[in-house]
Amino acid sequence: MQEKNLLRQYDYLLNCIDIGLAQGPSSFDKYFLWSLNHIAVSNISQFGGRFRNEPIYVGNHLPPHYKEVPNLVDRCVSFIHENWFVLTPTMLAAYGLWRLNWIHPFIEGNGRTARAVCYYLLCVRGGALLGGEKMLPERIRENRQAYVDALKAADVAWADGHFDVTQLEDLLAQLTVEQVRNENGR
Repeated sequence: MQEKNLLRQYDYLLNCIDIGLAQGPSSFDKYFLWSLNHIAVSNISQFGGRFRNEPIYVGNHLPPHYKEVPNLVDRCVSFIHENWFVLTPTMLAAYGLWRLNWIHPFIEGNGRTARAVCYYLLCVRGGALLGGEKMLPERIRENRQAYVDALKAADVAWADGHFDVTQLEDLLAQLTVEQVRNENGR
């Protein structure tokens, strides 16, 4: 079921990227996040597309209290809108990927939703759908340890009072080059 949902989520994501390319940053909102998550966990979790209303634990990471989730997601969306033309496409994508994983707004499917958002931001902010047989979200998942290490590095910086997603941005840049090279047969 998870694989079927992933295929449906990618189809939906590609349609949303087309819309985002036409509309710009205004097409990115919490309703988009809810939809991505709902599709990701359809027939798996009855709480798909709704913010969590209970504590959740993710390995060594303790996400914020569930009462903070709506405000934190609103602030995340605002940050993306406010920095749309300030940050590079890879940095904006890295921020979205890290911040949604840090907030962990849903009961299930947070990683799948965050990776889809990352790809959306990269493509729409970059101005084009990236080619390649294997999309960035799959490449991130296949490079799990580097991905987790980069998320942890961003978490440490944030805990120290700094915003630094450089390690994650570097990983995304590398994986994006691999995706595009795959498209061009190099």
